[in-house]
Amino acid sequence: MMDQARSAFSNLFGGEPLSYTRFSLARQLDGDNSHVEMKLAADEEENDDNNMKSSRARVAKPKRFSGYICYGTIAVIMFFLIGFMIGYWSYCKRLEPKAECEKTEPPEEEETEEYFPETPSRLLWTDLKAMLSEKLNAAEFNTIRQLNDISYVPREAGSYKDESLAFYLEDQFRKLKLSKFWHDEHFVKIQVEGSAPNAVIVVDTNNNSVNTEYPKGYVAYSKATTVTGKLVHANFGTKQDFESLNTPVNGSLVIVRAGKITFAEKVANAESLNAIGVLIYMDRTKFPIVKADVPFFGHAHLGTGDPYTPGFPSFNHTQFPPSRSSGLPNIPVQTISRASAEKLFEYMEEECPPAWRLDAFCKLVTKPNRHVKLTVNNVLKEIRILNVFGVIKGFEEPDRYVVVGAQRDAWGPGAVKSSVGTALLLELAQIFSDMVLKGGFKPSRSIVFASWSAGDFGAIGATEWLEGYLSSLHLKAFTYINLDKAVLSNGNFKVSASPLLYSLIEKTMQDVKHPITGLSLYQDSNWINKVEKLSFDNAAFPFLAYSGIPAVSFCFCEDLDYPYLGTTLDTFEVLSREVRELNKMMRGAAEVAGQLIIKLTHDVELNLNYEMYNEKILAFVRDMNQFRTDIKEMGLNLQWLYSARGDFFRATSRLTTDYKNAERTNRFVMRGINDRIMKVEYHFLSPYVSPRESPFRHIFWGSGPHTLSALLEHLELRRKNSSAFSETLLRNQLALATWTIQGAANALSGDIWDIDNEF
Repeated sequence: MMDQARSAFSNLFGGEPLSYTRFSLARQLDGDNSHVEMKLAADEEENDDNNMKSSRARVAKPKRFSGYICYGTIAVIMFFLIGFMIGYWSYCKRLEPKAECEKTEPPEEEETEEYFPETPSRLLWTDLKAMLSEKLNAAEFNTIRQLNDISYVPREAGSYKDESLAFYLEDQFRKLKLSKFWHDEHFVKIQVEGSAPNAVIVVDTNNNSVNTEYPKGYVAYSKATTVTGKLVHANFGTKQDFESLNTPVNGSLVIVRAGKITFAEKVANAESLNAIGVLIYMDRTKFPIVKADVPFFGHAHLGTGDPYTPGFPSFNHTQFPPSRSSGLPNIPVQTISRASAEKLFEYMEEECPPAWRLDAFCKLVTKPNRHVKLTVNNVLKEIRILNVFGVIKGFEEPDRYVVVGAQRDAWGPGAVKSSVGTALLLELAQIFSDMVLKGGFKPSRSIVFASWSAGDFGAIGATEWLEGYLSSLHLKAFTYINLDKAVLSNGNFKVSASPLLYSLIEKTMQDVKHPITGLSLYQDSNWINKVEKLSFDNAAFPFLAYSGIPAVSFCFCEDLDYPYLGTTLDTFEVLSREVRELNKMMRGAAEVAGQLIIKLTHDVELNLNYEMYNEKILAFVRDMNQFRTDIKEMGLNLQWLYSARGDFFRATSRLTTDYKNAERTNRFVMRGINDRIMKVEYHFLSPYVSPRESPFRHIFWGSGPHTLSALLEHLELRRKNSSAFSETLLRNQLALATWTIQGAANALSGDIWDIDNEF
């Protein structure tokens, strides 16, 4: 009946049928600019008056010949009859069913009207927060114990234990009835101990052995070779430590303490000064509770992913030309126990500097009649690894997703290294599946749960996945949440993240209380200035620095490193002893991640604060201003850099204005705004360097000469050592920085005709 009424109404105005939508109904009349607009009853009641005004359509009275009066009269009569039948039918529907009404009711017909998809009903943030909290209260996090019991023996990447756990997780995703679950397989190269043991030997001037040690741990991706030379202590092996040494390390082996920076950075710093080898140990001062004979493990690749397929995904035994990552060391590296290090100190002399705060065992350099021989026999091994995925598809934008991930493999038992993150991953998948299937939660965007393998070898699983989908992931994945090592102690909450996520993290800190103290996690208004950069050994790092996807990694932890990571003591028993009320701490970590997930997928707009990069760019410009004299002496100026910064500021201001003026219910407009926001991080990847040669292209968080920090360091070098300074390199660095910032500003502006810059 409604179809007939609509058809009659359409024919009365002499045009094609009109279709209803829940937004408006409009059509052109006789080629002019007049239109008819109708609002449906689905509009909010508070807007009824406005809708009545906007619904009035002014239509010019058409000129008709007198002969058309008859047709008009007939149309009016028909319209009256149709209206009467509609009213009668409605009256019948309001009464008890009677026979006479039923006789006049037309048979049901298929609905042919075209409707826009209805926006799914939304729970309020307070409802979702309460639902998450209720489910977390019931969570026991027994998975972490089960994982440790099942995998007490090492589950090294590619091993039977690693693969079994992968299929177990995929089966759990299936039981949780996630929208989709699958696994990707990669064939990658890792380095393992060879059949012959590695050795550290003290020799005399005639190369005769004085003392021999066979370490049980090892460093993956070390160069397999033998070197001999004097041994020099370089504290933690940072650049500052090497600069402060009075003893040159050229042609010498270096011994350094674990901690502060990654193994790969220690080795790269030593190699840059022509050291021939590196030994790494856990000292008594920084790791007082670690037994003297405990072996430990790490890797020396200054990068992430398979270092023998740099920039390429290792799918399906794909053949690549012989290549290796520039981050691989060209010198041997070996971990040794503290007992072995103290034995070496017996053949060394000169006290270590007091500023190092080391115990009396520490010595600085080997005696003149003693040298150290280091032999590394590690071998390359190709393995198959599995990345496992499960997804809860979004109800409005399923092609936009937040990725939540955790490492699965471990060199040792890996209770903290991998079991904590994996247990959180499974529990969050369970909770959000229940919230969607039973609780009425309808996330706008998708949630992808990912379990990575080969994380111990430098986030290989995560990086290979990123490399496989590099061309599209930045258009779809808008955030990565890393769950690795989220619980290390009962200590304070610490976070490393992209500036785009700072505001969202702060809101979460205000909403979540510390599991033990009951105080809000938001205790320091200056917390943003204390955020540390993501390190190479963090799986969130390649998401941010390689793919330009905003990423966050957090932990409940102390200022000191968790001492058992990468050792055979990383067990559930030790973790339970070190972390009081472990279940409460796990619940706190899950609540942080859960709230982040909800806030990123619930609202129509993306909760990414792009304006935070204004502060980062401004801070960089201030640092550059310190070198204005140096730049002027080279005949250069910073005007273009100032303009690029100004353009970025104007672009963020324009986007903010567009966002404030946008109609939130118009999902097409909001999607366009969200797309512009998603481009911010990606466009800070320098387009002027190769992702194969310089994979971490992010000018703020990456590594290489194209980064802003490298530009500042090079200007500093001009003052310290002008002979090592290159003006050509500086000009290139300045150009790359300026145009990368300018490109980010242009991308944020939107369409090419909306770009407003001063160039």
